[in-house]
Amino acid sequence: MTDTPTPAKEIPEDSGNPPVPPGTLLLELVPVPVTDIERAKAFYQDRLGFRLDVDVNPKPGVRIVQLTPPGSACSITLAEGLPTLDMPPGTLRGLHLVVADIEASRAELVERGVEISEVEDLGGVFYAYFADPDGNTWCLQHMPWR
Repeated sequence: MTDTPTPAKEIPEDSGNPPVPPGTLLLELVPVPVTDIERAKAFYQDRLGFRLDVDVNPKPGVRIVQLTPPGSACSITLAEGLPTLDMPPGTLRGLHLVVADIEASRAELVERGVEISEVEDLGGVFYAYFADPDGNTWCLQHMPWR
C-alpha cells in the first residue's frame, strides 16, 4: 500500500458514526508508535482481529493506518511522517481491552499466535498481558460485574 498513495478524499464521508454531541470529549483514536507499519498492521489485523478502517498516504512521506478492535468505539493509528505523532516505538504502556470472557479471549489470542501471560486475579478484576512486535504493552481486562 505504500507504493501508491491513496488520496485522503477517498476516506468515506459517512462512516456510520453518530455525531459528536456538544460538551462531550470522546476518546476515539490512540496513536501507537511502531517501527514498521506493515508488520504492526499485520499483527493488529491478523493476530488481534482489529478491523482495518483506513490505510492512506495523503501526501508523499505520510502514511496513516487506522484499526479498530472488535466492538470498540476507540481505534488505534499507526502513522509515519507526522511529527505531532512522533514517539519512540514501543513506549506505549498498558492499553486495556475489556472482554466478557477472559479465558475465551486469551485462548483465541493464543490460537492466533499471540504470546500472552496467564490470567491474573488482581482482587476480583482479571488481567492477561501481551505486547505488540515493538514492545507496546496491552492487557485483556475482565470485570465480572460487567
